Amino acid sequence: MKKHLNRRHLLKLLGLGGGLLAARPALAQTSAQAETSLPSFTGPGPNPYWNGVHPYAVYPQKLPLLRMTDRPVQLETPRHYFRTAFTPNEAFYVRYHLDEIPNQIDLSQWRLKLEGNFERTVELTFEELVTRFKPVSIAAVNQCSGNSRSRFQPRVTGGQWGNGAMGNALWTGVRLKDLLDYAGVKPGTVQIQFEGLDRGKGPENLGSGRFIKSLDLNDPVMEEVILAYLMNGEPLPMLNGFPLRLVVPGKFATYWLKHLTWIRALTEEDKNFWMASAYKVPDTPNGSTTPEDVAAGRVKTVPIGHFNMPVRSFIVDPDGSYPLLAGVPVKVRGVAFSGHGRVVKVEVSTDDGKTWRPAMLGPDYGPYSFRTYEFTWRPSQPGEYILAVRATDEKGNVQPDTPIWNPGGYLWNKIERQKVVVLSTK
Repeated sequence: MKKHLNRRHLLKLLGLGGGLLAARPALAQTSAQAETSLPSFTGPGPNPYWNGVHPYAVYPQKLPLLRMTDRPVQLETPRHYFRTAFTPNEAFYVRYHLDEIPNQIDLSQWRLKLEGNFERTVELTFEELVTRFKPVSIAAVNQCSGNSRSRFQPRVTGGQWGNGAMGNALWTGVRLKDLLDYAGVKPGTVQIQFEGLDRGKGPENLGSGRFIKSLDLNDPVMEEVILAYLMNGEPLPMLNGFPLRLVVPGKFATYWLKHLTWIRALTEEDKNFWMASAYKVPDTPNGSTTPEDVAAGRVKTVPIGHFNMPVRSFIVDPDGSYPLLAGVPVKVRGVAFSGHGRVVKVEVSTDDGKTWRPAMLGPDYGPYSFRTYEFTWRPSQPGEYILAVRATDEKGNVQPDTPIWNPGGYLWNKIERQKVVVLSTK
């Protein structure tokens, strides 16, 4: 995919030029539900559901996705959309925390505001943001912190996502660092806070009706953060954050603020609910603990931003919905990624993890992107087989075959398996 866009083409894509600013179409708050009922979810096992068990629904600018909740909107991407490295915008998952979300934005009125401990307060129109600052692009996976939460045993509260609360896109926008330099970060700043336009009641009596997140000023990721106005070469869908979304490569999506409108320089640590109480994980090497230690109050927790996304890989095909034939080759394929850097190896097992063989890797789109893989397998005998896949990143992190547990249902990256049936051709 193209890494950079010609500025004239960029302005045309965004509908800017001749002094005109384009607004996105209004989004209705309606959805259509599939009539076919789905089986009850039974939790992890030798062949768990790849996606969560939810009805299909149709929302503006989206293909039919799996709806977990309507208020706030939470939509999961079906398995088959992960056959390519880049997830189509119209199939990209959606996760909101609050239920009052914008369904139209007037770009002639919208401003990006930088305030707080800066040398000067800044207000930028959308056109100024696009034309004054150099555009950059980065391929990066956006993954909900609770992706695969339905795998946890004992079960935990929260949205019971399968594996589809993730997506990869080529994000184009401006560097956060360029904006911070433009406003002039003053001495004494410890965190940069971000806020978008979504609102709602939030958890009762916790002052959490505005979704706000902060990053430490000295976090190395600050050098890579961008404010994206294009997603796979097109303006962001409304449900994915139009007109501007924070992209924090390697970090979980809770920091990827949608409809970004305010950036604040803080001189004290952010104590709002979404930082001080929500999205906390055990301060252990892999974020894992036990229900007993939690109940006994022995668990120290830290914000999930202290962790990069762990290395993961997924089997997309075959999906177990059809039999394979002995002696006939089949392609085992899927995607892998890591928040710690490039995936450098993917291995496939056809005997439930007893032996492993290397898969062929697809193109390298950068350290934070999905990387496709493919492995050709010719089953010699009929029967049931358990396929498994594991990935290794450039820092030497290898996917484990042991589960983790924490009360938030975060950081899952156990090796994925798929049961398939092979029939005889005789």
